[in-house]
Amino acid sequence: MKKSLLALAALGTFAGAAHAQSSVTLYGIVDAGFVYNNNSGGQKLYATSAGNLQGDRWGLRGKEDLGGGLTALFVLENGFNVFTGKLNQGGDEFGRQAYVGLSSQYGTVTLGRQYDSVVDYTGALEVGSQWGTFYAAHPGDLDNMNNSNRTNNSIKYASTNYSGITFGGLYSLGGVAGQFNRNQIFSGGIGYAQGPLTLGAAYLNVKNPNYSFFGNNSTSSTTATNMSASQVYSGFATAKTQQVISAGGAYTFGPATVGATYSNTQFKDLGQTAVAGARTVSGNAKFHNAELNFKYQLTPALLLGAAYDYTKAYSIANEKIHQGVLGADYFLSKRTDFYIDAIYQHASGTNSLNGTATAQINGLSASSTSNQVAAIVGIRHKF
Repeated sequence: MKKSLLALAALGTFAGAAHAQSSVTLYGIVDAGFVYNNNSGGQKLYATSAGNLQGDRWGLRGKEDLGGGLTALFVLENGFNVFTGKLNQGGDEFGRQAYVGLSSQYGTVTLGRQYDSVVDYTGALEVGSQWGTFYAAHPGDLDNMNNSNRTNNSIKYASTNYSGITFGGLYSLGGVAGQFNRNQIFSGGIGYAQGPLTLGAAYLNVKNPNYSFFGNNSTSSTTATNMSASQVYSGFATAKTQQVISAGGAYTFGPATVGATYSNTQFKDLGQTAVAGARTVSGNAKFHNAELNFKYQLTPALLLGAAYDYTKAYSIANEKIHQGVLGADYFLSKRTDFYIDAIYQHASGTNSLNGTATAQINGLSASSTSNQVAAIVGIRHKF
C-alpha cells in the first residue's frame, strides 16, 4: 500500500511538472572586423571594430507555461567587446536587455531595461540595423533607430499579431522624488507586415535626455554631459525634452527590397536641464532625417546593398549632412557570414556647438574637414 501511495505521489509530481513546461535558451552573436577611417581628427585610422552588423552579446531567454494560455518569460542579455572582453553599455552586466513578464492571447507585458517603440517599429527599416553596420546609422543615431540608448525602469506592452498588425507602448518612471515628470520616458508604435510590404511608425518622448536616455548606464555622469558622442547634438545636452517621430516602410519584389525611413527629432526647451560645462543656449533644436535604401539578393548566399541618407538641422543649428553607403554580405551558412561596407559623409553649415560642421560618421571621431570615408570588413557568427 505504501509503495502504491509513493508511486501515485511521484506520478502527480511528474504530471505537474509536465503541465508547467519551461525552457531556457542560451543564445548570442560574435561580430568582429576591421575599420578604416580616412580622417579621424586629421589622421588616418586603421583599427579593430566589434559588433558591427550586430552588437556582440550573449543572453538567456526563458519561458514557462502557466496554463490557461498564460506564459511567464524573461530575457537577460549581456553586451561585450570581442576584442577586449570588456562589458559594453557602460559596464552594465546585462546592459542590452533585462526584463521579466507575462504573455497571453491579449499581448505581452514586461518590466525592466528594454527597447523603446522607435527601435521596435521603425528601427529595423533603417540600413544601419540591416546590412550597413552601425557606422551607417543616421548621424549620431540622433533618432535612436540604431538602438544606441535603452530605457531603464520601464513597463512595456506588445500586442499579439492581428492579421499582420502589431502595436505597443512603453513607459519609464523617472524615479525622482517630488518631480514626477523628471527623467520620464514614454513611447508608442504600430507596425504592419504582410506579404511583401512592411510598415512602421513610432513616437518617443524623453524628459531630461542627457541623464535619462543618453545617461542610462550605471557609470553615466549625474552632473555633466552624456551626449558627447556626436557634435550633431552634443551642444543640446541641456534640453528638457527629446522628441522623436519616425516612420518607415519596405517593399520586396522578387530578390529586391526597396525601403525608406523618415524621422523628426527635436531637443526642446534648451537650458531647462542643469548640465555642468554644457553649451548655454535656449529654444528648440530640430532635425529632419530621410533615408532611401535598397538591397538585392543576387544569389542565395550573396546580398548587395546601397543607401542614401540626408539630415537637415533647422531652428538653432543649420547643419546639413549627406551620407551614402554601399555594402555586401556573403553567407557561409545560416549562422555565419562575411560582410564589407563603405560609407561616405559630407557635412556643411553650423553644428550644435555653434562651430563649422565637419563630417562625423556614427561611431567615429569627427573629421577635420567636411568629408569623411570609412570602410569596414568583418565576420559575424550567431549561436
